[in-house]
Amino acid sequence: MSVGRFLGGIMALVRELENGRYLLLQRASSKDVGAGTWECVTGRVDQGEGFEQALYREVEEELGVRPEIEFILGTTHFYRGLASPETELLGMAYACTIPTASVIQLSAEHDAHHWFDAAELVRFLPEKHWLLPVVARAEFMRQHWPDELRAYFAERPFDLS
Repeated sequence: MSVGRFLGGIMALVRELENGRYLLLQRASSKDVGAGTWECVTGRVDQGEGFEQALYREVEEELGVRPEIEFILGTTHFYRGLASPETELLGMAYACTIPTASVIQLSAEHDAHHWFDAAELVRFLPEKHWLLPVVARAEFMRQHWPDELRAYFAERPFDLS
């Protein structure tokens, strides 16, 4: 198999600390892929950027606020639209926090937003929605993440470069 070409992407599952709710964003009706669907903050990694830099940039562009990274949720491999080398992405999924829901300023990339606790989110999204296992993993990790590990990563970036 030949060396591949693909894009890098990030996903930020944003949770507000004040009430522990997760943010869902409705993609703008003008979007070429996934118009009107519900998602979290997503975006591509620009040339010369690392995953963490892209995460901060994308959240600031889409929400007008700088998040705190809690932990890495995992990696992802997907296609933006139809499967082709031009639409293939490898991504990093992050769990992030912001202090309160009132600080966000929605960009034109989304038509609406809503805050949900984990149980409400499960009832709101369709049964096979890609975000359901992401939120389930975030909830599990928050419950079982040792305090020492949480403190360690609160002081250090995840980026090893």
